[in-house]
Amino acid sequence: MAKIKIQQIKSRIKCPAVQKRTLDALGLHKMNQIVEHDDTPSIMGMIHKVHHLVKIVD
Repeated sequence: MAKIKIQQIKSRIKCPAVQKRTLDALGLHKMNQIVEHDDTPSIMGMIHKVHHLVKIVD
């Protein structure tokens, strides 16, 4: 399965609790942290929910 790297580029301060929990579920706890996940529909859905806080790294 294809892998995808996700980097948190904006702070989670003043974000709704739902978005903070989504970042936690993705494994992102700090700014500029990069995590790697499988490219599945559920992961892509989580990325879509917090697309303004993260970016996909090549």
